[in-house]
Amino acid sequence: MNNKKWFTPILLYLAVWAGLFLFRSAWAALLGFHAAILLALAVVRPAIPINILFKSKSSKRILYSVLFCSTSGIGLYFLWNMFGIADDLPAQLESIGLTSSSWPSFIAYFSLVNPWLEEYYWRGVLGSDVKNVHIIDPVYSGYHALVLWGKVHPLSILFAVIIITSAGWLWRQMVRSNRGLLAAVFGHMAADFSILLTIYTMTK
Repeated sequence: MNNKKWFTPILLYLAVWAGLFLFRSAWAALLGFHAAILLALAVVRPAIPINILFKSKSSKRILYSVLFCSTSGIGLYFLWNMFGIADDLPAQLESIGLTSSSWPSFIAYFSLVNPWLEEYYWRGVLGSDVKNVHIIDPVYSGYHALVLWGKVHPLSILFAVIIITSAGWLWRQMVRSNRGLLAAVFGHMAADFSILLTIYTMTK
């Protein structure tokens, strides 16, 4: 990983921080995050072709990825009371613009757009073929702590960072074995959708 690649994640962290803590807006955080990814790609100028997003060795691998990653939201639903969720979480979400009317569009955009950008950036441009945990796995996971800050118990934030680090590692392995990002993209999509749907259901 060259110096440009190494420093670009800082842009993403700053975008999420500004959106959530400066502008107090979930949409600002998400759109700023995506703008930061595009800026990072412009800085790095990766040689990796975009069509790697649409490659997978087999449709079965995509199906397995979707089925496995969709358990993220299912697990969150059944373990909800174990994570020390803040009593005022619904109010917190509403204060950053996630109201009953905006949730559906937020879930749709997040689930359908975010996985493509994240997988191309984190597992494509910043990816690695190593089988062990790579530094980029916890770097990918770390910004989620900003999203969870003040919403769950601190130990739950640590637990989430570990789980998301594991997810980043898993998606890297999918990319390594598939020589393409499609299975990871659809798995990421299933995880995002199931988690957000659970949060929406539990806080409405």
